[in-house]
Amino acid sequence: MGVRVMGVDPGSYRMGYGLVEEGASLTATAWGTIEAKKSLPVEARLSHIYTEMTQLLDRWQPQEVAVEDPFVGANHRSILALGQAQGVVLLAAAQRKLPVSRYSPAQVKRAVADYGGATKERLEELVRIALRLDTPIESNDAADALAVALCHLYQRRLAQVLARQASPGA
Repeated sequence: MGVRVMGVDPGSYRMGYGLVEEGASLTATAWGTIEAKKSLPVEARLSHIYTEMTQLLDRWQPQEVAVEDPFVGANHRSILALGQAQGVVLLAAAQRKLPVSRYSPAQVKRAVADYGGATKERLEELVRIALRLDTPIESNDAADALAVALCHLYQRRLAQVLARQASPGA
């Protein structure tokens, strides 16, 4: 039996989300972008993101959540804003007792593109191929979120294979 994972690409104005189900194949069930007006104060943007994220979690009922960590090379103000948005996602998941895994942008790119320096365009192309999507993904944020979910599922598979190898009699 597969698992349903919600991937999230945090942002304080635009937050990408993508739901991927693992079954006989990997299937993208839903994806999109939560948008908050830049003109709103930060607390209002975070409240909006929280409300939208909780509605998505309640609607799609993922079993696990995978979140991209902020890029360390970004400026301090950006890291703080992304960390606040990420915290909202972590809170929403924790309230639903959902396990959360966090991945750096380079980990996501290595898992999906086999290269930590892959371009956004290449990453989106590989996400579309892996999920058998016929049309382009409408936003970079949603494509990144689907990539985060794929990264998590690939890491789960690897952990399961390693666990079986570690205990061959089980």
